[in-house]
Amino acid sequence: MPFISAFDVIGPNMIGPSSSHTAGACSIALLARKMMPETIAKVRFLLYGSFAKTGKGHGTDRALLGGIMGFQTDDRRIPDSYAIADETGLAYEFSYDTSEDDIYPNTVDIFMTGEKGFELSVRGESLGGGKVRISRINGVDVDFSGEYSTVIVVQKDKPGVVAHITKCLSDRGINIAFMKLFREARGETAYSIVESDDRLPEELADQIRENGYVKEVMLVQA
Repeated sequence: MPFISAFDVIGPNMIGPSSSHTAGACSIALLARKMMPETIAKVRFLLYGSFAKTGKGHGTDRALLGGIMGFQTDDRRIPDSYAIADETGLAYEFSYDTSEDDIYPNTVDIFMTGEKGFELSVRGESLGGGKVRISRINGVDVDFSGEYSTVIVVQKDKPGVVAHITKCLSDRGINIAFMKLFREARGETAYSIVESDDRLPEELADQIRENGYVKEVMLVQA
């Protein structure tokens, strides 16, 4: 029998009626925000499955908008997300796909544009009980939860890059909990995702970027 924690039974601290449709949605958007190297100027949310069909009644749209602005799941500002986004000048858009059935029920694609033009797309899935996972970055299938501090390295799929990343972590005494490599195709864009028990120092990103095949580094603190 699998271990069940009190968190699984009680659920997360949250504003809203649903740990999947509200807290999970907020957590996905908050993770997406943490991945952006620039302040977000514009965001589009594409909701699928039950997110699209019944999520609005559970405040999924407000939770997503709140998360993208940095709100935690228990932030009392979530019900006022639309007004706050309008006040801050954040451009936002929601669209809904209820026809796609070959996809996890509580799924959202988030398309972000930074104030300097950086673009990033992230797919997140709300798994229940407030737990989430990021399953796609810029169209490439990935897998991480955000429960650990995470370094995401966008790189060219070339020999030596992974060794460089692990050396940078080792040099700073950072313990690797999980490490996975995802790629479009051999020799094309790849994503190294390293999850750690330790907080990641900001200067780690600059050290990893010293490799010529590294395109971008994102640090997501737990």
